[in-house]
Amino acid sequence: MNKQLVVGLVSISDRASEGVYEDKGIPALQEWLASALTTPYTTEPRLIPDDRANIEATLIDLVDNVGCDLVLTTGGTGPARRDVTPEATLAVATREMPGFGEQMRQVSLRFVPTAILSRQVAVIRETPSHAALIINLPGQPKAIRETLEGLRGEDGSVLVPGVFAAVPYCLDLIGGPYMETDPAVCKAFRPKSAQRPAN
Repeated sequence: MNKQLVVGLVSISDRASEGVYEDKGIPALQEWLASALTTPYTTEPRLIPDDRANIEATLIDLVDNVGCDLVLTTGGTGPARRDVTPEATLAVATREMPGFGEQMRQVSLRFVPTAILSRQVAVIRETPSHAALIINLPGQPKAIRETLEGLRGEDGSVLVPGVFAAVPYCLDLIGGPYMETDPAVCKAFRPKSAQRPAN
């Protein structure tokens, strides 16, 4: 029996975690996943402050104990002193996946030149029995959607691919559940040899 997909959602914000304002990161992630995934899944949300030790502990817990296959973080990836999400993510990594950060910056550069200040990374964390993909995403809901989904022209053609198109095949390669997406939102790419008949 195939394991059901488990996605960790981590919003990293001092003020939102203290209740100064409402967190928008986790709702944005949940809304996008609900529109994009056609595979059954569960989410494990966490709202935490910009604290490196806390971020590291949260990522380790989600992968090693909760058994998440994919962890999406939002917030804490800029150059400010409190922005330590990339450092925490790299600290818990087994391997780095630099293409994700490169592509997210390519998407964001279509809108703002300050996208080059973004330090998002993606990594794989492995345990003896499990592996997960961890991706740092931007903090703004609009930017979250754009980097995951990519950009389309007026005719619907893909101008800049989003990073999520590569996520299902990445999970295949590290032993995760087979994930399918709604191509109208984000078409998952797999080599023909890795594709399964549609359910």
